[in-house]
Amino acid sequence: MSIVEHVSSLRCLMLERGVDGYLILGTDPHLSEYVPDAWKTREWISGFTGSYGKVAITRDLAVLWTDSRYFIQAEAQLAGSGIAMLKDRQADTISADDWFIQNLPSGSVVAIDGLTVSASEANVLEQKLGAKGLTFIQDMDMLSPIWEGRPKFPNSPIVDYPVKYAGLGRQEKLVQIRKKLVEAGAEATLITPADDLAWCFNLRGNDIRYNPLFTGYGYIDQQKAVLIIDPSKLDTGLKEELEREGIYVINYDSIFSYLDLINPVIFHLDPAQTNSSIYTHISKRCQVISGPSISTLLKSVKNDIEIEGMKQAHIRDGVAMVNFLYWFEQQFGREKITEISVAEKLKEFRAEQDLYMGESFSPIIGFGPHGAIVHYSATPESDAEVLKDSILLFDSGGQYLDGTTDITRTIPTGIPTAQQRSDFTLVLKGMIQLANIVFPENTKGYSLDTIARKALWDNGLNYGHGTGHGVGHYSSVHEGPMAIRQEYNGEPIRVGQVLSNEPAFYRAGQYGIRTENVIVCKNYCQTEFGRFLTFETLTLCPVDKRLVNPDILTDSELTWLNTYHDKVYSVLNFRLKPEVQNWLSDQCSPISK
Repeated sequence: MSIVEHVSSLRCLMLERGVDGYLILGTDPHLSEYVPDAWKTREWISGFTGSYGKVAITRDLAVLWTDSRYFIQAEAQLAGSGIAMLKDRQADTISADDWFIQNLPSGSVVAIDGLTVSASEANVLEQKLGAKGLTFIQDMDMLSPIWEGRPKFPNSPIVDYPVKYAGLGRQEKLVQIRKKLVEAGAEATLITPADDLAWCFNLRGNDIRYNPLFTGYGYIDQQKAVLIIDPSKLDTGLKEELEREGIYVINYDSIFSYLDLINPVIFHLDPAQTNSSIYTHISKRCQVISGPSISTLLKSVKNDIEIEGMKQAHIRDGVAMVNFLYWFEQQFGREKITEISVAEKLKEFRAEQDLYMGESFSPIIGFGPHGAIVHYSATPESDAEVLKDSILLFDSGGQYLDGTTDITRTIPTGIPTAQQRSDFTLVLKGMIQLANIVFPENTKGYSLDTIARKALWDNGLNYGHGTGHGVGHYSSVHEGPMAIRQEYNGEPIRVGQVLSNEPAFYRAGQYGIRTENVIVCKNYCQTEFGRFLTFETLTLCPVDKRLVNPDILTDSELTWLNTYHDKVYSVLNFRLKPEVQNWLSDQCSPISK
């Protein structure tokens, strides 16, 4: 079936059920950003493959919202589908609820699958639609009946994650969670995000591509801990080990019936991370205290073992990156290199490193105009050859048993123009300023975001995405609750949290520039004015000096760059072959005005 036929089938079912509007968020019951194939509902209904977007369908209209990372991609993938694109997270863009209100008369019915929308978002939709006379139904799955050949639910094995990498054992983490429950005045919680579940129980899986995670829930109270998964994913030995630790396993499909068996207790739930169906089911029997997820916050603050693991993973990733950069310089112009072959070569060099478990996301390799497509993913049809006299942007990362990496570098394929060097250096200034910032405890990420943008803003330039996202520890490459972006986020940046630092700039139809390092928050000093924090850069890979205009950098920025390159060389050189050592020595030599 084509996308047009998918939409037509949905409209027929909507007519049959008396539904006038249907909303598809493209996530799973765990509200994941990246989902198993069985839950790629947004892609199935629209053909759009980006990681963010929502689709609204009425009897005669269809739209998809996505953000600036995917504007160009969405326009291309939606062509001929009858689905229009709306630019989300823009000041003048209509919200989904207002779109339904604008396009449906009072008395209409709007529906959604309650397993795929957070309780907080569902509540907002219900209130806003209801105020305008629209009925909102939260428990209607309308895709399963029409999705022929829907992929099976993942059944990859779940494996133990050793304490030597995790830093804390399962029992120690359960103690932490139970203590936080008492502090919150609650007795129990349900762990719903896949990365939280993997962290809480020191387990990993392979249900979601690029993410070492598995599908499930976790119930925790003061007496027991229950893992709600497909039991066939556990081998006998691991299941017995969990039971010896007082962790019991029940079937994933019995989640609702299990919740019904629990004596009424006071639950602590995060309405932004718990799907509406689960949240509603619990709140009918139990008192619920709403608040930010306990496990999400605990997970985000890395312990000393995790931080050391992240450092070691970035050293090995740096070796892979330097080997790739050397290979590229040696082979460019001698053999045909394309965006896809760049991705394959990056993976090949990472695979040579100890503890490598795979890529941490689909690599973003954009040559020339493709580099201006923020989350561009090359296909055999779009795969561009890397040629002279333009710019190549490559954003990639690795999953290692002791950490997760995410790095972007931008390199010229000829003699860069003055404009390219200026654009690149303004982005670099922002990255350096954020890496160097000292800030008081309890500072929010949106306050730091301006630091990375100031040099661009001073020149009337900007970029549409965030500056920094949390990075997991052998987990999801995108991790909350903290972020460095313009939108408000009430969570402060805390010591031990690992984030990306990735300011950027894009000239549509020409090239994209992004320089990304991973940073960890650490203590800086304590004064009579309070505690101050700063960042330590974990990524070890040279910045291409050919694109740097040193006259645009301040003396302190230039010193930072030279000091950073000195560290890159001193840490990595003895791990490289002699010819690569010599090349890296030149790449890391100091520059001056």
